[in-house]
Amino acid sequence: MRSVAVAAIGAFVLAGCASDDGGPVELTWYINPDNGGQTALAEQCSDASNGAYNISTSLLPRDAASQREQLARRLAAGDKTMDIMSLDPPFVPELAEPGFLATPPADVIERTTKDTLEGPALAAQWEGEYVTVPFFANTQVLFYRKSVAEAAGLDMSQPVTWQQIMDAAETQDKYLGVHGIQGESMTVWVNGLIESAGGSIVQGDAASAEGIQLGLDSEAGDKAAAIIGNIGDKGLGGPGISSQDESAAGVQFRGDKGSFMVNWPFVYPAAVAAAEEGSIDQSVIDDIAWTTWPRVDADTETAPPVGGINLGVGSDSQHQEEAWDAIECIVSPENQSSYMVSDGNPASSSVAYDDPEVQEAFPMSETIRESLDIAVPRPQTPYYNEVSTGIQQTWTPIYDVNENTPKESAEFITSVLNGEAML
Repeated sequence: MRSVAVAAIGAFVLAGCASDDGGPVELTWYINPDNGGQTALAEQCSDASNGAYNISTSLLPRDAASQREQLARRLAAGDKTMDIMSLDPPFVPELAEPGFLATPPADVIERTTKDTLEGPALAAQWEGEYVTVPFFANTQVLFYRKSVAEAAGLDMSQPVTWQQIMDAAETQDKYLGVHGIQGESMTVWVNGLIESAGGSIVQGDAASAEGIQLGLDSEAGDKAAAIIGNIGDKGLGGPGISSQDESAAGVQFRGDKGSFMVNWPFVYPAAVAAAEEGSIDQSVIDDIAWTTWPRVDADTETAPPVGGINLGVGSDSQHQEEAWDAIECIVSPENQSSYMVSDGNPASSSVAYDDPEVQEAFPMSETIRESLDIAVPRPQTPYYNEVSTGIQQTWTPIYDVNENTPKESAEFITSVLNGEAML
């Protein structure tokens, strides 16, 4: 089996170790940058193991692409220290397909996923089987300014469509909070629109470059292009749309031109912090509300984006039994809820949202839980990097997106997969 990761074999292999005197097994957990919550959980679960293991953390690079590269190189080189890994869901198939990930024991999966929400559950699988364990999840919700929605005559107690919020922003002379930068956020947006319209970007044999079929040039792709292109053509995203990422959209949303915004939940505590430091008025916070992601078609359930982190074990780890035990501790609903409060990353466990501290820290926690249960992962394929980068390059800038974009995008990505073009 082929994986893009194999081409990135590194020259470094670190040996796993255990105590020579019969002490705790030493586990290494490769973590993505956060506010210290994963390191705290490592210490907590080490203590709870009663001397069975000790978890030390190793920090991965900040951006997901660099995380992917480092993990792929280590795994392809047979690094025996890959005991526990925090994995961005889109890169799981690339690591699972060539056998770099150890298969989770059935009883571990049964215990750790019994209350997992649907979106994170799907994102932890490859070809219908769990290859990782869901840890924390993430999803986008639709934030809105109550005053703008009321002035536009929208009933926000009912699902709204992209067309409705586009019309509302235009009639009220406001901006939509979307992410037009050439980056991963564009793939997130395009995938969410196509899935919400009943399509899928990747179809066919997702594990084979020859067998992949792209669902971009389709009715669902046309609807996605119409929405993105109209927002760009009418300037509804604001003057800085071509460089606007999630954080920039959050700042714009809480300004005078804010109206509706699709974004990850972190933007709300960021707005609250801005009010506490006096950079915005408290009335702005009081004017913010939220609901699930907009629909593409009024009569079809939306399919919000899902993100987060899954936990995997390297197939060459020498301490797999202890690693799976540690993972069970890390992803317990209690630890997920405490991590959500401490680091702001939503839980994959439905039970975690019943915690009063979670509900206090995230007033929109029930909307997050609802959204994660209908969320859909980004394209699951070992060739995710080619697909995502191809979308980013052909769907930006958004004011150039038109009825030809889906076909041109599909043709370009297919050429890349066939070795006929380069990213």
